[in-house]
Amino acid sequence: MAPGASADPPASPAFAWPVRVYWEDTDAGGVVYYANYLRFFERARSEWLRSLGVDQQALLQETGCMFVVSEVHARYLHSARLGDELFVTATLHERGRARLTLHQQVLCPARTASALCEATIRLGWVDRDGRPTRIPTPLLHSLP
Repeated sequence: MAPGASADPPASPAFAWPVRVYWEDTDAGGVVYYANYLRFFERARSEWLRSLGVDQQALLQETGCMFVVSEVHARYLHSARLGDELFVTATLHERGRARLTLHQQVLCPARTASALCEATIRLGWVDRDGRPTRIPTPLLHSLP
C-alpha cells in the first residue's frame, strides 16, 4: 500500500494484510479475476502466521510437515477493481489436532462497508507424503 494511503485497516479482525489491485490481478474489464482472491487469502494467511513468529519453511525443515489447504468455501459479493486498496483478513475460527479453520475476508473500506469476498478455509497439517498428522503442541498453543 502506498504511503499516505487513505484507507485504514479494519479494526475488528485479528489480522489484516494490505493488498493493492494491479493489472495482473484483473480481467480485460479491470475486475479482479475470481481465482486471484484465493491468492490474496494465501498471502494473508502466510503473513498472519509470520506475524505470530511461525516460519513455515523452518517448520517444514524441522518437522517434515506443513499446512495445506484441504477445503475452501468462498462467497463473491462485490467486485474488486484495478487500483483498489484492499485489506485481506485472517481470523482463526477453529483448531483441531490436525487442522485449522480460518475465516477470511477481502475488504475495500474506501468503496463499501461490506466484504467483497469472504471464505472459510480449512488447513490440514500433513507430512511430506501428504498424510495427516498432529500439529505440534507448541505450534498449536502459539495460535490465538
